Amino acid sequence: RVSGVYVASAKDKRMKGVSLFHIEKLGYDMKSTGGMDVAADGVGVSGDGDIVLVAGGSSARLTELTKDTPVDKTIMAIVDQVTINDGVRAIHERSGQRPMPQQA
Repeated sequence: RVSGVYVASAKDKRMKGVSLFHIEKLGYDMKSTGGMDVAADGVGVSGDGDIVLVAGGSSARLTELTKDTPVDKTIMAIVDQVTINDGVRAIHERSGQRPMPQQA
């Protein structure tokens, strides 16, 4: 989950326009595990509270916004709903954003 933003006045020139976010790692119960990461924004995160999926390693440099940049973690998706075996664990409504997908 996005829980903060980093502002860097000095960074590699290839990082121009790339936002960096503080990511709080979540467990299957959608509660914080206490772990954290810093990830580049590859999809246009709206900010605090967004539940996101993060790609690492060379895959982190495959989004349109992070291609050829020196990043090791990238936000590759903003999650609207989490369903794990026994049912829905979390539904995240983003204010002013796209509507939630309909259940089949």
